[in-house]
Amino acid sequence: MLTVHHLNNSRSQRLLWLLEELGVPYQIVRYQRQPDMRAPMELRAIHPLGKSPVITDNGNTIAESGAIAEHIIDTYGEGRLIPAAKTPERLRYTYWLHYAEGSAMPPLLMKLLFTLMPKRAPALLRPLVRKVCNQALTTLVNPQLKQHMAFWESELSKSEWFAGNEFTAADIQMSFPLEAAAARGGLEQAHPKAMAFVERIHARPAYQRALEKGGPYSLAR
Repeated sequence: MLTVHHLNNSRSQRLLWLLEELGVPYQIVRYQRQPDMRAPMELRAIHPLGKSPVITDNGNTIAESGAIAEHIIDTYGEGRLIPAAKTPERLRYTYWLHYAEGSAMPPLLMKLLFTLMPKRAPALLRPLVRKVCNQALTTLVNPQLKQHMAFWESELSKSEWFAGNEFTAADIQMSFPLEAAAARGGLEQAHPKAMAFVERIHARPAYQRALEKGGPYSLAR
C-alpha cells in the first residue's frame, strides 16, 4: 500500500488531498516538527534529505511534490485530474504543476524567514537584524510576491481553475502557495479571483477529508 510520510503542517497535506480526490487507499506515517519547525531526524531514514513530502510505493521512495503528484496521477489516476495530452490545457497543467514549487514558493519562504529571523535573534542584535530583514522584505521579497499574486489573479480571471475550466492536480499543487499567501502574504488585498480559488478548494469534500486525516493545518506563523 502507498505510504505517505506525513509531516504535520506541511506540503504533504496536498498529497493526502490528491489521494482523497482519487480514492486511492493509503496509509499515513506521522512525523512532528521540532520546536525550530524543522523536520525530525527520523525522516532521514526514509530519504537522505530528511524532507517532506515523501512517499513509499511498491518499493520506491519518491520525494518532491511535483514528482510525487506525477507518479500518483500516472499510476492511479486513470485519466482523472489531468487534461488530455497535446491540448493547451495539458501545457498549462504541466506549467502550474511545477511552477508551484519552482517559482511561487521561494519568495514565500523568504518572507517567512525574514519575518522570523528578528524574533529569534539575540536581544542585543535584534534591532540590527530587524532592520536588515525589513530592508530585504521591502526591496526584494514583497515586490516579487506582489508580481506573483497579480499573475495568479490574471490567470484565474481567464478560467475557474489554473489549467482551464476543469479541476486538476495542478490546482492541488497551487493550493499551498495561495494558502501561504492568504495567511501571510497579503493575498486578500485586491485579489478576489485568487481568494475565491482558496474558498473553492476549502469547500471540496476531499480537501476536508484530507484535513481530518492530516491533522491541524495552519500556514500563519
